[in-house]
Amino acid sequence: MDISTDGPVLVLGGDFDVRSTFQVRNALYAVLEDHDDVVVDLFGVTSVDVIALKVLAAASRRTAQEGRHLTLRGCCPAVLRMLHLSRLARLVEVERASA
Repeated sequence: MDISTDGPVLVLGGDFDVRSTFQVRNALYAVLEDHDDVVVDLFGVTSVDVIALKVLAAASRRTAQEGRHLTLRGCCPAVLRMLHLSRLARLVEVERASA
């Protein structure tokens, strides 16, 4: 898993699965310490599992409770499919692709 930050944007690449959730969670909460509105860019994610998506859903719920905002960007069809199949799509905001 490749993880980088660009201000309030957390950029992920590679396989986002149970093996990388600890790293992603730590990086995500580090970005959330400094910014109220955070974007998680998933454009470079090649595969995802439901455990990994639960990390994003939990962070999204927590930020909403604190009056802050977390948005997912660049979700490929496989990520969108997993969000819908797991019903986590109801808990996270997904940025719509511009036409």
